[in-house]
Amino acid sequence: MRIKICSLLLAVLVVLVGCKKDFLERLPQDQLTDDTYWNSENNIRTFAWGFYPAYFTGYGSGFTWGKYFSGQSLNDDFAPSAPAQFTQNVPASGGGWTFSWVRKANIFIDRVQRAPISEEAMRHWIGIGRFFRALEYHDLVKRFGDVPWFGREVTDADEDLLYKPRDPRTLVMDSVLKDFQYAAEHVRASDGTEGLTVNKYVVLAYMSRIFLFEGTWQKYHHNNTAKANEYLEAAKWAANEVISSNKYVVEDDYRGLFSSLSLAGNKEVLLYREYATGLLTHSLNSYVNKEPQTGASKNAIESYLAADGKPIGLSPLYKGDKTIADVMADRDPRMYETFVQELRLNGVATNYSTSGYAVHKFLNESIKELPEGSGSLNPTDAPVIRYGEVLLNYAEAAAELGNLTQADLDKTINKLRDRADVQMPHLQVIGGQPAVNGEVYDDPARDPSVPSMIWEIRRERRVELMMEGFRLDDLKRWKKLEYTDTQGNPDINRGAWIVKADYPGLKDVKIENDEDEGYIIPAWKPETQRLFTDPKVYLEPLPLDQIKLYKDKGKELTQNPGWE
Repeated sequence: MRIKICSLLLAVLVVLVGCKKDFLERLPQDQLTDDTYWNSENNIRTFAWGFYPAYFTGYGSGFTWGKYFSGQSLNDDFAPSAPAQFTQNVPASGGGWTFSWVRKANIFIDRVQRAPISEEAMRHWIGIGRFFRALEYHDLVKRFGDVPWFGREVTDADEDLLYKPRDPRTLVMDSVLKDFQYAAEHVRASDGTEGLTVNKYVVLAYMSRIFLFEGTWQKYHHNNTAKANEYLEAAKWAANEVISSNKYVVEDDYRGLFSSLSLAGNKEVLLYREYATGLLTHSLNSYVNKEPQTGASKNAIESYLAADGKPIGLSPLYKGDKTIADVMADRDPRMYETFVQELRLNGVATNYSTSGYAVHKFLNESIKELPEGSGSLNPTDAPVIRYGEVLLNYAEAAAELGNLTQADLDKTINKLRDRADVQMPHLQVIGGQPAVNGEVYDDPARDPSVPSMIWEIRRERRVELMMEGFRLDDLKRWKKLEYTDTQGNPDINRGAWIVKADYPGLKDVKIENDEDEGYIIPAWKPETQRLFTDPKVYLEPLPLDQIKLYKDKGKELTQNPGWE
């Protein structure tokens, strides 16, 4: 069974749990019901496929590309002409405040325990159910903070439970940790096609991601050292379990991870979404092929180290930014694998970029002139979670815990730098400070509130995971949304330096201060600026209809701070 066909059977859930019958009513013999469905491991497996499209979106489908590239554009990596804005109003309804997927996971966990299957199979599938419940609760907590925890199926008869108050964030995440611990112990090391199904190591990889998020959130938002350390230790342990398995390696072809027609057998990808012409396709390849695109910010471009492993503000190799050739010369090779080595400007190129800096990280060159290379017909596979991220999760958790060693760097970040098409000098730690080739350095562009070593690990994460949909979540958990303010951080509203006279035909390209040469300013209209003015936007508001519903029931559902 493949991820590409598993949009199936959430409809089964509606049939199975939406049926109400009189106790004298005879069950239909030719239809599945909640009483007859859970009779085999095959049926359980089929039901579990229904969770995959919700959590493993990959490049989406049709005219979408998931969170990849500009699918998550509210960050400092992009320089759009109209920056995405923070949530500004409390929604009347919706807004993501729903527990339907929690309910589905709880039903799954409950029904598996009634199924006539072996004890080992039962523990595995309970682990799968608890894994998906944990993923959903992480998403809810990430958006709303405190949420009600439902550890079992809730029915209409459970009114007090249905309208329970929000539980503290730490209580919920402690429960999520228990779910992950159970799943890590009981989910099979192998189950189905490698790379297309959840196994023990996929569970552990997600555990490292989620508890790195929550550990740093507790550290930077709540100053809760005890909880921060507990969660960071969990992240580090989970990542180390993946590393110690020796099942996965850093592959030599960095760009191939994101542009491959088949990720089958790729040893860096723990889980991927498979695409195939005529069955399931997307449009990301097209977007970075022949279409205009949102370009990278000057800030993102400058995050790449020089080839000697030093920040550009310290390296004698850096030639400046007055030409694209100078910008690209002697830099971390991941820059070349991510960005086109020529400027693409409106009026000069049909596939122009808002900043001049264009992305080709996701472009498969072999199909770019074929029908599969354009529109919504792209069949390149999408990595869902990969080993490179796990290595970064380990390194950051160790650094945040204050016990980062050279051995930690050598088995994580330096493995990424050893990639055959990267070959960057190793990052070293000397006296707790970053160093390269035995020389301690401190990036002059560093945020002074961030320790130098942590700054470098965050840089490595930004570069390795560039445009993969992580940046906004990272800024949120570090409490650094001010980086996204186009006025406070003007380099995210700057693109390439150009001389207008060098580009006849230039169209709708604004230069800073309306000069004849200078940096491109994509968002030049005052009304399009994105301002970070209120920390309330770290959490989303609860919808008004839910608050009223609680009130009508004589209960209270509290609004998030600042949204009252």
